[in-house]
Amino acid sequence: MAIDFFSDYTMTIDGRAASASATFEAFNPATEEVIAVVPDASRDQLEAAVAAAKKAFPAWSALPLVERQAYVARIGDAIEAHAEDFMRLLTLEQGKARAGAEWEIGGSAIWCREIAKQELAPHMAEQSDMRSVETRRVPLGVIGGITPWNFPVLLAIWKIAPALVAGNTMVLKPSPWTPLCTLKLGEIVRDILPPGILNVVSGGNDLGAWLTQHPDIRKISFTGSTETGRRIMASCSGNLKRITLELGGNDPAIVLPDVDIEKTAKELFWAAFQNSAQFCVAAKRLYIHEDIYDELADALVAYARTVKVGDGAEQGTDLGPIQNKMQFEKLKDLLADAKAAGNRFLLGGEVADGPGYFVPITIVDNPPEDSRVVAEEAFGPVLPLLKFNDIEDVIARANNTEYGLAASVWTKDVTKGRAIAERIEAGTVWINEIHSFSPHVAFGGHKQSGIGIENALEGLAEYTNSQTIVTNVPAI
Repeated sequence: MAIDFFSDYTMTIDGRAASASATFEAFNPATEEVIAVVPDASRDQLEAAVAAAKKAFPAWSALPLVERQAYVARIGDAIEAHAEDFMRLLTLEQGKARAGAEWEIGGSAIWCREIAKQELAPHMAEQSDMRSVETRRVPLGVIGGITPWNFPVLLAIWKIAPALVAGNTMVLKPSPWTPLCTLKLGEIVRDILPPGILNVVSGGNDLGAWLTQHPDIRKISFTGSTETGRRIMASCSGNLKRITLELGGNDPAIVLPDVDIEKTAKELFWAAFQNSAQFCVAAKRLYIHEDIYDELADALVAYARTVKVGDGAEQGTDLGPIQNKMQFEKLKDLLADAKAAGNRFLLGGEVADGPGYFVPITIVDNPPEDSRVVAEEAFGPVLPLLKFNDIEDVIARANNTEYGLAASVWTKDVTKGRAIAERIEAGTVWINEIHSFSPHVAFGGHKQSGIGIENALEGLAEYTNSQTIVTNVPAI
């Protein structure tokens, strides 16, 4: 199927293209130029999308599991078939460099195929000639998906694939900062899925509120900030919608003094700055044992100087711009605060004038634990390095946050690393690696980093209700 990825952006409602009387603009964050005019869904269009999903649900949920799995696998095949266009468009609207776009689009195809292999088997608690007790998983109905701007395609697939395999239908709203790839995904699936199964609507905050409040939406699956997650949870409480919230993080990395300095410096750089640190699980607070602090800090700065920041569409670029002006301004304010507080920059700290939302790789030298640059989730390329000399102290400091998404521990002593990891209050703790994800590994946050699980059978189960059927066979 021939699709023009770089023009004619339409929503998908009941299997058909839909424009809107109102529109908004999408920008290239590397140039600040308008790259597309995007439909801004009306309330009536949202109602039509939900109605289409509701109408399609009975037939879709009644399909044999193997048929739903085959449909989802075909979505993965289609993403792969259009990979080059997806990658170019993703860089254009999100800003990430080629390697990041390859990782996201390739991962999206893999996720579809692997989630399509999953099955929630019924559990027989009791079975005899006269009585059986079986618990099975049943779909919820219409799912509302709301996706973020940092990984707009992959994190959409994290919702679409399990929701559809489980037997639900969906209305998906991409971030208004990065709607283009998601709208094209909706266009592609028109020729794959029956009408109404996956509806894609674009818009801003009003659309999000309509979606979360809608009485026919049975669940909201949201990835984004903790602040927005709180509002969504409150909105969903009105009719007790199910929710999955994958929210923010201020993820600590703890580096013990036995590591290989040069090797670990490179790994820690990408742990912190991958996707220009616009990553909920980026290492955002780097705790380094004082015995190696200066040497590792020097190695990090030296490696950072080899990394090219620029337009993701240009060959040789490693890290792209901040995706949108709102986040760009937040980062400039954070840097201004660090400068006013007298924090010492080992690298960066000054945002240059010019087009594009570019923030330089910035490394801050051992700021106070209560400074904003430590306590807040920057969600951009600003990394504080922090000294420690006591394990009990660094564990307490790592856990002293409202967040609990992920963390990492770096050491040659795996036994010691495991002992530290088990005491970190986070949903995922990596030891001597980071950012390894799988469709078959559960991912979710502790504390205010979220509610629920994505990926693995636990994530698939999030899109179902449990139903127990007790059968008593009458005596003849």
